[in-house]
Amino acid sequence: MMKMFKKSRKGFTLVEIMIVVAIIGILISIAVPGFVKARNESRTKACQENLSKIEGAKEQWAMEKNIAAGTACTIASDLVGADSYLKKTPVCPENGTYDATTVGADSTCSIGGNHVLQ
Repeated sequence: MMKMFKKSRKGFTLVEIMIVVAIIGILISIAVPGFVKARNESRTKACQENLSKIEGAKEQWAMEKNIAAGTACTIASDLVGADSYLKKTPVCPENGTYDATTVGADSTCSIGGNHVLQ
């Protein structure tokens, strides 16, 4: 006599897999804008911190050298060096450049926008 065996099926159906993929897609679409915003805010804060360091170095340089307000200052030649006010030239996180301008004036970043000393 022939016996009929029930086949046991293990695994997920196509519908179940599609539902999981859809849920993952929804979660990603919610999370990605938050990550992008956090990254942009982090870059802005890093740029502001670099500008603050440049300002402090520029003020210290001007005080020690008795430089009057309005005198031109360059980051590379006046502020950066082994025994200077900055160990190395600050790098903008968005590939901009910093301008120390003159003594008594705020330093700026070429990116602009929110990248100003506050």
